Amino acid sequence: MRVSLFITCLADQLYPEVGESVVRMLTRYGCEVDFPEQQTCCGQPAFNSGYQDEAREVARGLIRAFEHSDYVVSPSGSCTGMVHHYYPQLFANEPEWLLKAEQLVEKTYEFSQFLVRVLGVTDVGAIFDKKVTYHPSCHAMRLLGVKEEPGALLSKVQGLELIELPKKEDCCGFGGTFAVKMADMSEAMVCEKAGNVCSTGAEVLVGTDMGCLMNIGGALNKDNKPIRVMHLAQLLEEGVKRNESGRN
Repeated sequence: MRVSLFITCLADQLYPEVGESVVRMLTRYGCEVDFPEQQTCCGQPAFNSGYQDEAREVARGLIRAFEHSDYVVSPSGSCTGMVHHYYPQLFANEPEWLLKAEQLVEKTYEFSQFLVRVLGVTDVGAIFDKKVTYHPSCHAMRLLGVKEEPGALLSKVQGLELIELPKKEDCCGFGGTFAVKMADMSEAMVCEKAGNVCSTGAEVLVGTDMGCLMNIGGALNKDNKPIRVMHLAQLLEEGVKRNESGRN
């Protein structure tokens, strides 16, 4: 199975190790992973700021980058959601590009979504003896319908105690440009989210979007809370390595 990695801006620039974990996990299941170097931003920041013409041009570049890919997998529900939900809207009046956008939508998946729905994998053979709480990102849930997949993967990790996050469906306050334009409101939201994370007694916070994790992790670090923040792909890969090396 040929898979192209859609890395996203945040992972590419700030968290490349997340992309590496995604690639290594996919490779374990026989996927041949490539990285189209012409890929750029999905256009979400421009789109959310009201610059639809500019977002449309950026979207054309992403469509071209993955035009010949069989599958496209991303470590971000937010950017995948942008492709799925808004690309058809952006090209509604351009039939040729609308077709190309719809073709990209059909083959583009968020990481956990691809593992569970396409590869049929829930148990990766991981051991992770920690108390963990999971933050579901707004876009993964609401734009992609990714609700059960991360939990299905985490529930099969040996030794992992998954603790329900209070008010888990509440936004963390990041929202990309929202955090800049509405800084005070964003700060109040992330402080509440960080407080809920701490209330669980979890040692690890896991999620599927580095935007959310960066925001919540920043709030936790600011208050000197010793809670490790990990992308789901990182946790699964580390758990597999622990199993293979015989460590808990």
